[in-house]
Amino acid sequence: MLKAQHQQGRLITDRLLHLGKQPQLTADTDKQTLHNLLTDFIRMYRPHEAREDTVLFPALRGIISKHEFDSLGEDFEKREHQLFGENGFELFVDKVAIIEKQLGIYDLARFTPEL
Repeated sequence: MLKAQHQQGRLITDRLLHLGKQPQLTADTDKQTLHNLLTDFIRMYRPHEAREDTVLFPALRGIISKHEFDSLGEDFEKREHQLFGENGFELFVDKVAIIEKQLGIYDLARFTPEL
């Protein structure tokens, strides 16, 4: 199921990118589509991430050695540099921050409940 959800996540991302190429979302149907895609993604992602964090990744550490785990991290970092350049991660973090500010979701304090 996790693999199927990754595939669905890619489809949702492709549709979001397609919508994002429009200069503005003026049609109500486009706005509703954007809302539905984001809602569907969030609904799927929350339990998906929780499962990976609490079951999958801890199990992986029990299956492979520390050396193999560290080696995987190095392989992922090499691949990141191949795809996005030496400072690719930082560049994408900055781009995401700009988008979050435009959407009004950058300041996490706004979403933290006061008890």
